[in-house]
Amino acid sequence: MPNSFSSNFGVALVFYSKEKLVTAREVLATGPQPRPKVETVIITLMQLALHSEKIELEAVFMMCAVSAIDPCQRELVNTALDNLSRKLQYMSRMKYLEELIGSILFCWVACGVSIAALVEIRQLFVSDAEPSYFLQYCFHWILPALVLYEDNSNLSWVAKIAGQPLPVIVKDHFVPIFSICMTLHCSKSSGFEKGAMVLQNSILHLAEISENERDKLIKKNMVSIVSHILSLASCASDPIIPFFSRDTVSCAIQTVVDGFLEMDDRCASSSVIDKINIFRPDRAFMFIIEMHYKIAAAIHYRHKCHRLASIEVLISILGHRAALSSTSNYLFNLIGQFIGCHALQDQCCRIISALLKTFKSNPSKETVGVLGEQLQFLVSKLVACCIPLEADGQSSASVSSQVLSLLHELTVDADPSIYDYIRELEPFPEIDIFEGIRNFHQDLCRAYSPRDHLLKFVKRSCYLPPRLLSWSLQALHKKLLAGETLHGGKSLEEFVDDTYWHSDGEIVHAVWTLVRMCASDDASRIRGLVSDFISGVGIGDPHSVVFHLPRDSNHMHVCGPISPNGASDIIFSMDTSVSEELLIALLKVLKKYLMDDSVKIVDITSQTLRGILSTERGQKAMLSFDSYERSLIEVHSKGINCELVEKLLMDLEKKFKAEDIFLEKSTTWVTHGKTFEMWICPLVYSLIGYCNDVILRLCQDVALLKPEVAELLLPSVVVNLAGRKDVDVDIWKLISCQVQEHIFVESNKLIKSIQVWLNVLNELRFFYVLERSSGPLRKESSKHAKPSSYSSRSHSSLKTRDSASTLCAMAIATSSWEKVYWLSIDYLIVARSAIICGSYFTSMMYVENWCEEHFHSLTLGNPDFSNLEMLPEHIEILISAITQINEPDSLYGIIQSHTLTSQIITFEHEGNWNKALEYYDLQVRSEATAHMDGSSRTLSWAETQSLSHSPFSILEDETKRKPYKGLIRSLQQIGCRHVLDMYCQGLTSGKGQFQQDLEFTELQYEAAWRAGNWDFSILYTGASSDSSHQHAKTHNFNENLHGCLRALQEGDSDEFHRKLKHSKEELVWTVSHASEESTEFIYSTIIKFQILYHLGIAWEIRWPTSSYEAIKLQKHKQKMFSDPIIPTMDQLSWLNKDWSSMLTKSQLHMSLLEPFIAFRRVLLQILNCNNCTTQHLLQSASTFRKGSRFSQAAAALHEFKFLYVGTGDQGSTPYWLGRLEEAKLLRAQGQHEMAISLGKYILQTYPLNEEASDVYRLVGKWLAETRSSNSRTILEKYLKPAVSLAEGHKTADKKSAERQSQTHFHLAHYADALFRSYEERLNSNEWQAAMRLRKHKTLELEALIRRLKGSTKGEKIDYSGKIQELQKQLAMDEEEAQKLEDDRDNFLSIALEGYKRCLVIGEKYDLRVVFRLVSLWFSLSSRQDVINNLLKTIDEVQTYKFVPLVYQIASRIGNIKDGTVPNNFQFALVSLVKKMAIDHPYHTILLLLALANGDRIKDKQRSRNSFVVDMDKKLAAENLLRELSAYHGPVVRQMKQMVEIYIKLAELETRREHTGKKVPLPREIRSVRQLERVPVVTANFPVDRSCQYSEGSFPYFKGLADSVMVMNGINAPKVVECLGSDGRKYKQLAKSGNDDLRQDAVMEQFFGLVNTFLRNHRDTWKRRLVIRTYKVVPFTPSAGVIEWVDGTLPLGDYLIGSNRNGGAHSRYGIGNWSFLKCREHMSNEKDKRKAFQEVCENLRPVLHYFFLERFLQPSDWFEKRLAYTRSVAATSMVGYIVGLGDRHTMNILIDQATAEVVHIDLGVAFEQGLMLKTPERVPFRLTRDIIDGMGVAGVEGVFRKCCEETLSVMRTNKEALLTIIEVFIHDPLYKWALSPLKALQRQKETDYDLETSLEGCQDEYEGNKDAARALMRVKQKLDGYEEGEMRSVHGQGNSAMNSVAI
Repeated sequence: MPNSFSSNFGVALVFYSKEKLVTAREVLATGPQPRPKVETVIITLMQLALHSEKIELEAVFMMCAVSAIDPCQRELVNTALDNLSRKLQYMSRMKYLEELIGSILFCWVACGVSIAALVEIRQLFVSDAEPSYFLQYCFHWILPALVLYEDNSNLSWVAKIAGQPLPVIVKDHFVPIFSICMTLHCSKSSGFEKGAMVLQNSILHLAEISENERDKLIKKNMVSIVSHILSLASCASDPIIPFFSRDTVSCAIQTVVDGFLEMDDRCASSSVIDKINIFRPDRAFMFIIEMHYKIAAAIHYRHKCHRLASIEVLISILGHRAALSSTSNYLFNLIGQFIGCHALQDQCCRIISALLKTFKSNPSKETVGVLGEQLQFLVSKLVACCIPLEADGQSSASVSSQVLSLLHELTVDADPSIYDYIRELEPFPEIDIFEGIRNFHQDLCRAYSPRDHLLKFVKRSCYLPPRLLSWSLQALHKKLLAGETLHGGKSLEEFVDDTYWHSDGEIVHAVWTLVRMCASDDASRIRGLVSDFISGVGIGDPHSVVFHLPRDSNHMHVCGPISPNGASDIIFSMDTSVSEELLIALLKVLKKYLMDDSVKIVDITSQTLRGILSTERGQKAMLSFDSYERSLIEVHSKGINCELVEKLLMDLEKKFKAEDIFLEKSTTWVTHGKTFEMWICPLVYSLIGYCNDVILRLCQDVALLKPEVAELLLPSVVVNLAGRKDVDVDIWKLISCQVQEHIFVESNKLIKSIQVWLNVLNELRFFYVLERSSGPLRKESSKHAKPSSYSSRSHSSLKTRDSASTLCAMAIATSSWEKVYWLSIDYLIVARSAIICGSYFTSMMYVENWCEEHFHSLTLGNPDFSNLEMLPEHIEILISAITQINEPDSLYGIIQSHTLTSQIITFEHEGNWNKALEYYDLQVRSEATAHMDGSSRTLSWAETQSLSHSPFSILEDETKRKPYKGLIRSLQQIGCRHVLDMYCQGLTSGKGQFQQDLEFTELQYEAAWRAGNWDFSILYTGASSDSSHQHAKTHNFNENLHGCLRALQEGDSDEFHRKLKHSKEELVWTVSHASEESTEFIYSTIIKFQILYHLGIAWEIRWPTSSYEAIKLQKHKQKMFSDPIIPTMDQLSWLNKDWSSMLTKSQLHMSLLEPFIAFRRVLLQILNCNNCTTQHLLQSASTFRKGSRFSQAAAALHEFKFLYVGTGDQGSTPYWLGRLEEAKLLRAQGQHEMAISLGKYILQTYPLNEEASDVYRLVGKWLAETRSSNSRTILEKYLKPAVSLAEGHKTADKKSAERQSQTHFHLAHYADALFRSYEERLNSNEWQAAMRLRKHKTLELEALIRRLKGSTKGEKIDYSGKIQELQKQLAMDEEEAQKLEDDRDNFLSIALEGYKRCLVIGEKYDLRVVFRLVSLWFSLSSRQDVINNLLKTIDEVQTYKFVPLVYQIASRIGNIKDGTVPNNFQFALVSLVKKMAIDHPYHTILLLLALANGDRIKDKQRSRNSFVVDMDKKLAAENLLRELSAYHGPVVRQMKQMVEIYIKLAELETRREHTGKKVPLPREIRSVRQLERVPVVTANFPVDRSCQYSEGSFPYFKGLADSVMVMNGINAPKVVECLGSDGRKYKQLAKSGNDDLRQDAVMEQFFGLVNTFLRNHRDTWKRRLVIRTYKVVPFTPSAGVIEWVDGTLPLGDYLIGSNRNGGAHSRYGIGNWSFLKCREHMSNEKDKRKAFQEVCENLRPVLHYFFLERFLQPSDWFEKRLAYTRSVAATSMVGYIVGLGDRHTMNILIDQATAEVVHIDLGVAFEQGLMLKTPERVPFRLTRDIIDGMGVAGVEGVFRKCCEETLSVMRTNKEALLTIIEVFIHDPLYKWALSPLKALQRQKETDYDLETSLEGCQDEYEGNKDAARALMRVKQKLDGYEEGEMRSVHGQGNSAMNSVAI
């Protein structure tokens, strides 16, 4: 003990303890002490304090006392204390002594050490402090000590030094004096009576106050007193004053709060009654914050435990109040941090157990939420405390019982309400002490869905602090991806096979939400885990142009987008205050910060929340939270409190002025040498100082500390500044200059700073666009601004006012802006900056702004760049963007030159690497002369891959290296590995210009791992670019991958896991910071994740470890294996399954697939699995061939053959499959003869088994396509044997059925082609001429025979010779004709049978076969063999396959008598329709009802005779419906009832004044009951192949709304809402009039068929080409229902407004002519061409503004504009083929959500527009406005390419399309050919007298003849004929576009 030092060393020391006291007076009386001895004592005391917690305080006090008494020892004491504090992990001596100063000062006074001496050694406690300041620092401890020890002389002295009267000092420090004395009084320990004496007498005397005044002080400072008493708690049972035991402190607080009660009453309960509400939730939170500060300051556990004691006291006195969510959440988060500290474990467990007790006694939804969020973190920490570590020598026996007990409380003994959270815990380790908990957990999780676990976790985790997030994510990862067996008996493999990962949108969204959370700097712990989740969900749609990530705060706007339901004029608020959406997001982020590890963050967040929730907007935003979230933050709310907000704003203003952060200083803006946090926080802090929005101002302090908040608020801050007009400084000019000078510059390497300012510019642009889109009403927008009651006291440069109205929300007036984003920064500068950070769509948008500004129209300028070696800058930028956006066609609209660079870009874009290699070689060869005068600045695709990692300008030496890198990449893509290796060696051995080139290094490492060169290494590594670039961290991916593969080969565990973890974390960091617009980059990064994930699994396969070691001892990884395991196919099954899934999902996107194919080849070679390697090589060759990568396919096949030659196993099935793949490759490369020869060779040497049928089929098919053999040989030797072999080897598996179906189809298709060729020959003019000649010769023969009879003998000889000659000729001709007919019939029979078998066996060819088969039936209906085939097909084929043609089939039924005769075509047809109706009544009966109503025409129909009525059809349909009543009686009856309702509705008479108004329905229509057997007619529901149509398979008819809207039109169509059983309201248009809806219905069917073919064709499907369709349901020739297309707007309404006097032309065409003036000008001028040109000059197109208005995000803008362009292209080509006319702007709708166009009113088709008074000679509508919507490229690029692709698909599938159109011949429409009368009606010039005179002038025959003529014209177009000439697809598309008047 220290008190023995004097006797041991002969040294007298001041000492204080409970047992003994050595005063300073006694020590001084002994005289001076020997210096060496004192020094030894000091060192000894330091060591004792370091190693002994019990005597630490006494030792430190003694050292301080020595310093005070002996000045000679002060320096040594300082040094000793410095050393002691450092070893105890304190930052400084002052911070350490701050923990002990209270006790030191009490000991100081108790031992009588001089206060003056204390002041003398003040440097020991504080640095550079004046005596008065130091005393102020000590007062709250030293004053109570002096008062208690009645040291009046020292009291007077300190008052004198402090310069204040003693009473004032005592009153100012009343709280600490009262608190310590009260606690001492309650301690009942020795000397406790002193406390009462001070409270009753001394303090009154010293402070010169009365008892009443004392009581008032107590009441006034009650909260502070309680807080101070709490801070006096200590873990010790009898600590040195001024600290007390927990029980004493608790008793003191009870006494103070509840009054001076009797002791018995006090002990009755440990919690306070608190009648005066001291412990209300907000104060409890404040108490914890104060404790948190003290806990954070106590670095060492020996001091922290005493600070935690105050938490124990608080929980005990709070009682049930501790269960409040805000209190318990903070406490759990605070205490949970220290569970891992062994010395604090028991104490932390006690605290948490105490909290759990309050939970159990006060259960609620909120408390369950709090515990649930913290559960994983707490349990993981506790489990970690229990796991024995050999290195520490810890055993399970030493595990704390408190820890195990708490674990049981949290799991086994937990309340069932938290079971859902317990299920989400990670699996417990297989250690004995966890057995009970583990069994309980497994039982609980048996039925728990991993999907639910993931979704719940992500939903909860968005606003969790990083620590909780990390622990929970580790648990989730272990469960789902780390090889653990999933609960419920599901293995990992089964889980991956589920649809969760690959197609579940919620899962994908959840995973990418986690990715976004990885963007923060404090998320490093979760990145490696998240990478595996990304690998699981994969790339999604590989052809998507925009990679849609979960929306984050950057997508929130101050004002919302335009409502899609609006028409042309919109009003909206452009309030510059923070939007409600953003405010809610801000509150959620602040809620997360309430659980931050830093108490400072928690404190400032609490203050910020207090301010925000004291505003009206804050209160409103809080209402959007659920009860749990609200409970966490409402503790900081006291309702709307203007005074509180005013006070907070004033405090912030003072602090802002004191900070040395000024907006005018460039140091605030410069990014060099700063992290993102260092840059953005001070900048936003400074900008907020100029704002006048209350919410922004209140967030100023948080923004200075948290970059997340700063980034969140920056756009709103700048928007607010843009709306301010009361600022002295030119804020616009200041920000513009600083941003242009420091952000959008070459030297800025902080890429994220560019991105956030692009977000700011986009936010500003929204205001610009939205104000203009509001049109003439924009001046009223200020009415929506909300005034605020808070004043502005911002930076001194602001004009400040005292009035409360200064801080008002202002509306932006953008009319004076020079640019669309307020700031005066050139568009091209912003566009190039956007390229740097991967915001490619943003870049394109601003380039278009620049073009419009520069060229005064939306154009690229001079279209001819062929003479320019250097491309214009705006073209360069566009090319750099377009090559990165995963869009195949846009590039062709931009590149219009023929320079080397532009051609290289095109070749690489197309994947034509052979050509790219040639042109790169040209570049390298011409470099010596070209670089001197500067070659093109445009970057190739390979080069732009890294453009987003590079500065704006490219260094000269970098420019020189690019062709070389292009050569390397081209060689790599071609697969020339040897040439590539030699070339790289040559480059590196040259001048050394590549030695420090990171990109070149990566290319070399990539070449090395692809070649399996594990000895490769580079001595010189360095970075040519700054590491702070956005994607720079991915530059070493190939280096890491090479290292991982090498380690996998060698078994170097440490190297493997280190590089793997490093790569995963870097990639996640990169992709989390990537722009949503950098689609290609994100996709390629996902492939890298999948590569790394497969690597990790491969390691476990090759070098397996025990599960226990894998989990617990990964830190001891080392190179410890000598014999790697060669995996079996079963062990590789998961890798193979995942690869198959990737192959399917990637859909032959070769640029994504190729790297993984190469990696997988190398991986399998390392694993030494030959079977899997050969299988992969064969699969790779097939994939490369299908993706047109022929050189790589050839390389894979060569390697495949080499492996088999090496093994000598050349007779096996896989080998011959490889040879067959080789034949397919030769065929794909155009080497047809070689392919056929190889196929024949395979047939000769290949044993006949199931694969042989494929060979026969392919050889036969190739022979047929090349016409290199006769038909008999092809049929008999190849196609028929293929069928026989397939049938002979058929099995029950799917592959066998597919093979049979395929062989039958090819046989039938070839026979069908032969049949058609024979049919054409027999019907050809030449054959008809031969028939006429044969007839003539027959007549001549007959004449000769007659003459022979009456001739002379000599004449008979001549006649006989001639007769014999003629007979031979006729016999030969007849034999030839018979052979042709027999062959034709034989081919027909083969085709019909093959088609039937194809339909019976499989589904792949259903569409093509059904249409062709039906076409054959119809065209050959008189042939008995065709009828027999039809009857067989009806019996054998499922009827659902004919449903797509139900209208065409039913339209053929006719004569009733024929329909009753067996084996008659009508009989067979009726049988088919009947069977279809029985199996699929809901898709058939409505059509039959329409046919049965064929003569039902409205009585007052003006042109009734114009409808041709086919009574045979009508009667046949009625007869069939009667028969069907026996099968579906209720369905038929209810459908008839519904049809009657709709017909009455359509024919409902209305008056003219009802137009545009709602009219109530008549009772007979309105009162209809629900029809549960009838689907909603306009609802789409699938055909049920099982023919069951169970309940719920379709929404049934529940009635109509009570009223209808009468629309404008001759026949007043009505809009009605049909109520469906699914709760939806189906909007419909009921029409009745002259228009026969049957044509519209068939046209929609035609569009639907085209869509099917577009979906089935790879090139059109990846472009998402589609025709928007809607349902048309005719009920009679004159009445029917049309599906209302929701969310659409007629183009005319947008362009010129619904009243023809507004619209976009009015809003944007300032100074342009109005629509009416243009129309008048065209009408009045005689020279129409000149008039049209003048109109064009005075009315500029404006449709591109539609996309800027409706789609505010650049990615949405581009995606929707692309969808529009593709939609226009597809509909234009389809319209061109069918001759669709009457395409004015009111008949073309545009979807306001998707931007696709929808064509309506399809009555003018098949070039009937030529009959109009003003003939429509253009094939489709392509006006200037239509083109304007396509962007700067116009019709080039996307539009042209999509037109060609659509046209190509239609030409390929012409047979099926013609089958649809043929319906018009067999179901003629009224006045089919569009008579002049109809044409006049179309153009609103009807002559009624003419109509009357022409009624009935056309008969059915004429209609059919006109239909046949139109059908022939459609066939000509589908054959490629235009203007009598055969055209290619490209030529035909060009011809159509050139004929359009633009």
